[in-house]
Amino acid sequence: MNDDMTPDQEYDFYAQPENHEPLGPGRRRLTATVPVRFSEELLEQVRNAAAADDRSVSAWIRRAVEHELRHSA
Repeated sequence: MNDDMTPDQEYDFYAQPENHEPLGPGRRRLTATVPVRFSEELLEQVRNAAAADDRSVSAWIRRAVEHELRHSA
């Protein structure tokens, strides 16, 4: 699978039964919870952006942080 799939492509990919099987051993990637506070205005923008990407707020924030870390000096 590719992280660059659109939500429609992801839906089509997982609609195929052969794509329901794990490709390897399981791994736990998330190891800690970090409380973060946002203003109501910023949180609303995050919610809207996450919904537009068809992602949860948590997944959207993780992806934004990963993107920033890859592209920062």
